[in-house]
Amino acid sequence: MDPYKIPAGTRIGHVHLKVADLERSLQFYRDLLGFEVQQNYGESAVFVSAGGYHHHIGLNTWYSKNGSPAPRQSAGLFHTAILYPERRDLAVALKRLIDAAYPLTGASDHGVSEAIYLDDPDQNGVELYWDRPRELWPRDNNGNLQMVSDALDIEALLKLAE
Repeated sequence: MDPYKIPAGTRIGHVHLKVADLERSLQFYRDLLGFEVQQNYGESAVFVSAGGYHHHIGLNTWYSKNGSPAPRQSAGLFHTAILYPERRDLAVALKRLIDAAYPLTGASDHGVSEAIYLDDPDQNGVELYWDRPRELWPRDNNGNLQMVSDALDIEALLKLAE
């Protein structure tokens, strides 16, 4: 019997984060990254998205209001990855972060993608990235994917935001 494989069209639809301060999180996800509020759920949760989808990110304070970030050395979410449709979109996001003097935790060229890393106000990891076309992904002689973690050429990326 062949092992079950999840259908190729399956997507991860949204992430729901516990946050300490809803307004502080909205200043990051809405005001800095540009997500749009789709619905407030009382005063304890809000749902934001890109392009009017019901929600890509849920933010709530149900168990975490005024709480501290989860310890970095514990099990849990490493980061939420936000995929931009075009390289220029990633460049614009990077420029907004730089203009706001928002701290980055890293930047990498993975061969398959280019990525910017940062933490949200609750120290949840966030990856902003763009995928190269699949036919440009690096592969070995047997066709196996060969992702890397090389330095990202930030200057070249930022030129696209001009």
